[in-house]
Amino acid sequence: MAEATLTTNTMKPSIWNGGRSPFKVSWGKLMMWYFLVGDSFSFASFLITYGALRFSYESWPAPTKVFASMPFLEGVKLPLMFVSFMTFTLIMSSVTMVLAVHYGNHEMNRKKVTKWLLFTILGGIIFLGSQAWEWTHLIVDEHMTLASNPFGAPAFGWLFFTITGFHGFHVLTGVIINCIVCAKVARGDYDRKGSYEMVEKIGLYWHFVDLVWVFVFMAFYLL
Repeated sequence: MAEATLTTNTMKPSIWNGGRSPFKVSWGKLMMWYFLVGDSFSFASFLITYGALRFSYESWPAPTKVFASMPFLEGVKLPLMFVSFMTFTLIMSSVTMVLAVHYGNHEMNRKKVTKWLLFTILGGIIFLGSQAWEWTHLIVDEHMTLASNPFGAPAFGWLFFTITGFHGFHVLTGVIINCIVCAKVARGDYDRKGSYEMVEKIGLYWHFVDLVWVFVFMAFYLL
């Protein structure tokens, strides 16, 4: 009887023995997705707060007046042109990241992965530099702070600096991690490992940061 029971237990199929992920994705990518889902709630909280305060005021600063300046063109008003350049740069950096992931996963081409990661890093640096100029202009020239706003509703100032600063921190983090990954690619670490999955994981993060900017752009610069 005991022998029959043992045979029955042995033949019982196992749904998952712990050796392979049931989601058909590596644990590294799965954890990255978990992180991105959690981080999206942080951005959603900020943007919901922005929306609630935005519509609680009778008047709100017009984006075409707040964001009309350009570097090296003092006195020239070009509404939303500079932030359009920033947005274009960030979107193009997402394209270069796609190419880096492609040449890593499908061709394991170290030189091309390195090249496109460098372009991605350059795009991130240009975006951060542009944002630094925008902040400097608003603080120094327009005297906009967390507590005051010369364009109207006081809440606009702290909302703008908090949300764009939070996003900028994510871009900075992405640039730093991209630099580390790019150095490891150039050194041949992933060739020896036989996988460029790390490039794909940082690619997921970078695309997330770019996607979030679309909503930030819409909230502050278009509405």
